[in-house]
Amino acid sequence: MYTLFYNARFFTGTGLVDGKELIVRDNRIEGFADQGSVSADAHRIDCGGNLVVAGLIDLQIAGGGGYLFSSNPAPEALDMIIRSIVSAGTTGFLLALPTNSREVYRAAFRTVSGCTNPAVMGLHMEGPFISNARRGAHAPELIMKPVPENVTSLLDESGGTIRMMTVAPEICTPEVITLLRERGITVAAGHSNATFREAMAGFEMGIETTTHLFNAMSPLHHRDPGLPGAAFLSETACASIIADGIHVDYAMVRIASKIMKERLFLVSDAVEENDRGAYRHVKKSDRFTLPDGTLSGAKLTMLDAVRNSINRAGIEKYEAFRMATLYPARLIRAGDRGMIEPGARADLVIVDNEMKLRGVCLNGITEFKK
Repeated sequence: MYTLFYNARFFTGTGLVDGKELIVRDNRIEGFADQGSVSADAHRIDCGGNLVVAGLIDLQIAGGGGYLFSSNPAPEALDMIIRSIVSAGTTGFLLALPTNSREVYRAAFRTVSGCTNPAVMGLHMEGPFISNARRGAHAPELIMKPVPENVTSLLDESGGTIRMMTVAPEICTPEVITLLRERGITVAAGHSNATFREAMAGFEMGIETTTHLFNAMSPLHHRDPGLPGAAFLSETACASIIADGIHVDYAMVRIASKIMKERLFLVSDAVEENDRGAYRHVKKSDRFTLPDGTLSGAKLTMLDAVRNSINRAGIEKYEAFRMATLYPARLIRAGDRGMIEPGARADLVIVDNEMKLRGVCLNGITEFKK
């Protein structure tokens, strides 16, 4: 059974396609066809003249639908989280699991291992091998030393659910970075007090990206450029950024984009209000904080981040979409996501001229928004 998406402009990730119909078979994209050239008995979806892009990808989101995953790592909670995240236009994501107890880790590993929804791509372990000096909202008593025995034990228990891990490069040896990379994990530098030289050494050891650029890390300074400076100067290291105007000023989002280009990508770093467990997030009008006022998470969707990047940071429209689709997919080697091309997953988002969400297609199944 074929599905045809028509009456749309399609942004493939590399360019615009207009005046064509997009062919989807089962849950995969087959390609484009001339209008009216495909069998009339195909299921046809009128996109209303709107823009269709690949489904958005978020490599750092901690919850949704009123549930914080680290506080309630149960299958029922995950179902609600998935529903909330996908309905907002994100069709692939890594659940961010901040520094936590072994009990919480084990429960999260079990739940994610048993999840068959294709939107869940795995876990982003944000810790526990981070710097106490740059822990941000992380619980200091749960931070661990990155000795090989601790790392191996955690990986063995994870059952392959860990897709990304944030570490502080200044406390990690090459052996630890190699251990992570040999398990297929994308290693990120973050919650780090690394000097410029320590950060560059981390990238040379195999660290591939940086977690929420500028936040919870050594600052960019003219006498020591720190971790941000190393990310800027590196030819290969990527970085995520939170485009909410609170975690990072929009001018700095634009500066980072101009310097890093295709190495910079968007994350939401979104959390949910929570009053139990290690992370008690208090909901404010435009952010989340700990009870003591420490900034602890964003109140942001990935489409919000794209919209802010365009309207507030002045980033070109289609580059902003690449920052939320192609670039994160490429980083974690998800070759069938992030683009509209033959063989890619049929994960799509439909937005209107005002960047409002009009429809989401996950795994070939489309749901329209009113």
